[in-house]
Amino acid sequence: MGTEGKVIRCRAAVAWKAGEALIVEEVEVAPPKAHEVRVKIAASGVCHTDWAYLHGAGRGMELRPFPLVLGHEGAGVVESIGAGVTGFSPGDKVIPLFLPQCGECECCLSAKTNLCKANWSKTQQGVLADGTSRITCRGQQVFQFLGVSSFSEYTVVLETNLTKIHPDAPLDRVCLLGCGVATGYGAAVNVAKVESGSVCAVFGLGAVGLAAVMGCVMSGAGRVICVDVNPEKFAKAREFGVTECVNPRNHSRPVQEVLVEMTAGGVDYALECVGDVEVMRSALESCRSAWGVCVIVGWTELEEMKLRPFHLLMGRTLKGTYFGGWKSVRDVPGLVEEHLAGRLKLDEFVTHTLSLDQVNHAFKLLAGGQSIRSIIKM
Repeated sequence: MGTEGKVIRCRAAVAWKAGEALIVEEVEVAPPKAHEVRVKIAASGVCHTDWAYLHGAGRGMELRPFPLVLGHEGAGVVESIGAGVTGFSPGDKVIPLFLPQCGECECCLSAKTNLCKANWSKTQQGVLADGTSRITCRGQQVFQFLGVSSFSEYTVVLETNLTKIHPDAPLDRVCLLGCGVATGYGAAVNVAKVESGSVCAVFGLGAVGLAAVMGCVMSGAGRVICVDVNPEKFAKAREFGVTECVNPRNHSRPVQEVLVEMTAGGVDYALECVGDVEVMRSALESCRSAWGVCVIVGWTELEEMKLRPFHLLMGRTLKGTYFGGWKSVRDVPGLVEEHLAGRLKLDEFVTHTLSLDQVNHAFKLLAGGQSIRSIIKM
């Protein structure tokens, strides 16, 4: 591409301080070091987690260092590779991954988990393997959110945090498989393991929740009940296959009691896709005793969930999931091909397509419940 080995000057949306609007700045993106890949980002989804780390830092979320380039749901094309990289070439279509897969640690070698320990603590703090970021602005280091930073026209990621995808993949759609859609869908099919004919409840109708609905429907669930306080999302939910919609604000008693009555004893599977500890408890208590399974999908780090051990002692199972149980590098390309074959919805999640200059507007749409997924096209 004529830029190999050179610093690239491009635009990125920089978060200078927690709680403040992003500023689109000119940044410098250094060449990749050993076992790193520089990617030209084509598109990025705007995920609630990005908003939460900006506006919930130090409260529900751990405080990350600033300045920071957010974005972790991107797709693009390899611009150049660092020394020792053998699995990628310039021009490859790729999806950066906040969850690595090194293929060597005890987690990667186990079929029991999709977690990976490779450079985890470093990317969580916004730096790569050597403890530094590849992005600078106004003469200072800018941290890379989860080691990705897809709100930048170019970024550098570790080779263990990147996967090559089909050359026909539409980058402004498959970027959603970098987080939200893969997480919700996998929560239903991989973690809950929803069975045919079962009764499911999905709490929260953002992109993750709708993807969980999609997973329940594709697994053959007999009933899929959605729970959300925003009734404007119910029409979209029905398009995805939801059979019944419940707004907790329309009831004078806890929503879990409503669901238990609706289902004559409770749901077989409950998927919490909000990241609210009170909703998590409601999801657990909506499950049928003896075999009900509750999966926590929504993300929060500092809050504590309260529960009565009785609800577990009576046979309910409480589980959590990260990235929907997918082995990231191995499984995401398969999800892309499922979309190309027409078996996995992506277009239906996109409600807005915006420019990088409109990223703060995308956050407002998200916070106001007016969007499912906004796509930032570079």
